[in-house]
Amino acid sequence: MTSIKVGVDIGGTFTDFVFLESQGNRSFGKTLTTYPDPSDGFINGLEENLQKFEYRYEDIDTIIHGTTLVVNALIERKGAKTALITTEGFRDQLEIATESRYDLYDLFVDNPLPLVPRELRYTVKERMLNDGTVLEPLDETGVKETFRRLREDGVEAVAVCFLHSYRNMAHETRVREIAEEVAPELYISLSGEVSPEIREYPRTSTTVANVFVQPLVQRYLSNLETALQARGFSGNFLMMLSGGGTCTVETAMRFPIRILESGPVGGTIAGAYYSERSRLGQLLVFDMGGTTAKASLVDDGKPLTTNEFEVGRAERFMKGSGMPVKVPVVEMIEIGAGGGSIAHVNRLGLLKVGPESAGSNPGPASYDLGGTRPTVTDADLILGYLNPDYFLGGDMPLNKKRAYAAIEKEVAKPLGLDVVEAAWGIHEVVNENMASASRIHAVEKGKDIRDYPLFASGGAGPVHISHVAEILGVETVLLPVGAGVNSAFGFLAAPLAFDFVRSFYGRLKTLEWNDVTALYEEMEQEGKVLLAQAGVTEEIETLRYAEMKYAGQTHEIAVPIPAGALTVQSIPEVMANFKMEYAKRYAEANEDMVIEALNWRVVVRGPEPHIYLRASENQATAAASPKAHRDVYFRAYKSFQQTPVYERSTLAPGTAFQGPAIVEERESTLVVNPGFLLKVDELSNLWMTKEGAHG
Repeated sequence: MTSIKVGVDIGGTFTDFVFLESQGNRSFGKTLTTYPDPSDGFINGLEENLQKFEYRYEDIDTIIHGTTLVVNALIERKGAKTALITTEGFRDQLEIATESRYDLYDLFVDNPLPLVPRELRYTVKERMLNDGTVLEPLDETGVKETFRRLREDGVEAVAVCFLHSYRNMAHETRVREIAEEVAPELYISLSGEVSPEIREYPRTSTTVANVFVQPLVQRYLSNLETALQARGFSGNFLMMLSGGGTCTVETAMRFPIRILESGPVGGTIAGAYYSERSRLGQLLVFDMGGTTAKASLVDDGKPLTTNEFEVGRAERFMKGSGMPVKVPVVEMIEIGAGGGSIAHVNRLGLLKVGPESAGSNPGPASYDLGGTRPTVTDADLILGYLNPDYFLGGDMPLNKKRAYAAIEKEVAKPLGLDVVEAAWGIHEVVNENMASASRIHAVEKGKDIRDYPLFASGGAGPVHISHVAEILGVETVLLPVGAGVNSAFGFLAAPLAFDFVRSFYGRLKTLEWNDVTALYEEMEQEGKVLLAQAGVTEEIETLRYAEMKYAGQTHEIAVPIPAGALTVQSIPEVMANFKMEYAKRYAEANEDMVIEALNWRVVVRGPEPHIYLRASENQATAAASPKAHRDVYFRAYKSFQQTPVYERSTLAPGTAFQGPAIVEERESTLVVNPGFLLKVDELSNLWMTKEGAHG
């Protein structure tokens, strides 16, 4: 009996499937995402592909799932009716926020509205000091009265966030116990569990967001589990975490905010996997799907991560204009549009692309599903990059006439251009925007983007990767097999893992190190229990970090902390680690300033999945033969050029040829610009190198 693992990624336009056999064979599937219930596309697409590849549900050992369900629910505010219970006197913390303006000189900035309106924010008498001691006991009578009012208001979910509960959550725990007695039907999230770290506003915002989406996520995942089990699936069903690990469905239902970016993160994890396999320490992952495009950096074979994120920004690239959530997340930047992003001419007569997307319903005009507005996909079709008869391997023909009409009406005529010029304008605007955002993202990290080969991911990524590389001055591009479903493959390369945090402030030289050791041991034990629930009891790795800064600074950096019991003798090693990390970011560290620690973090994870990809022993002995030729528009010629079209599955390892060329596979299409040399390696990955590049 064949044993397979399945990755399922639900995006805004397509739902992607990767089937990985233990022997290393891979199969790929892609179907349109279904609305309003994306689980329909999940189940239907899974069944279709199981039949297609002659698998059974009983063959599936593990399913790992990633989805944009949480982030979309927060952006669209389609969660539960949610209330907040907080300490008396702190009712308006969600609106006061940090009292800062994300744009200092704009008098009309719009801060995001809180998920909980003021009339659903309740306070109770209680007070905890910042060292965890009780100043004022919890008013349990007031809590019971509050829950009575919540039930009258028809509230479905409640966030509980008391002052300094990150040090002592006894009062929050008691509120939940009371809720179980008087209002057991309510969903309850406690800040001491969801985000047990200092800084009141982000902690409250994160807890509110968690419980806001919890009913939606629990219904969605419970229905999926039931549907899978009814069809004979009895393996592990895991969810992708935003931080790059995986967790059980039960954990995801308890902390749904942790799967906020579970879909997009898969592309970065896949990039890290191929980085190690290809002996590339650095990569810029360029992931362009049907709805958005994102960029992320891989350094030393590992994705960059952060512990804070913003959702629903009022200004797309303006930090501070969104709703903060304090969860571990692979660091990504949304860098532009996806294949379904709509092109339009604004009131100033300028061509704009996105952020609005046609999605899968009604889709781009060329999908012939009811969409009438021009999109990036329509422009790529007009320019000859896409084959109208081979989209999704021919399962979904594209209507070139509808694409032409849509671009002509809404872009070409308003700008006084012919349709080809308008299509090229759409394509070029997207590429320039994505290259510019990628460059800024790298500079913010102190990186020179020219040192980072590009890694193409997503259904639209390979179409645009050559042009983006040229704009950035990057000389090497890597395209893996199945790039169009790469995020789903990345899920299969991620280990079971979970992150924990505790706040405990102190200066290094005066810290109570026994207390710090106890915090680490508590978090590590909690992590081992979670992994044991998922069946992992061996080869468990624990990584320790602390968030530290110089006294007087307001931002911390993550610093590795040694294992074992921590004592005064640990201080020199911790200080050296801090100065090394600080110098990496800011060129040099200060030898005399006092160092402070604020948060202590642990990552507990199981073994890395062993993915065996079979290398081909056959090397090409003859030149590759194109399956066809077609007219394709290239900037280098400023016109259409008869261009060879290759079927990717026929390109044996060792094959090499010069651009211009088109390489087609079912899930994506690679455009090889003039001036690039394409080679196929032993794993059938495609490498594009700019002529004259070193190496």
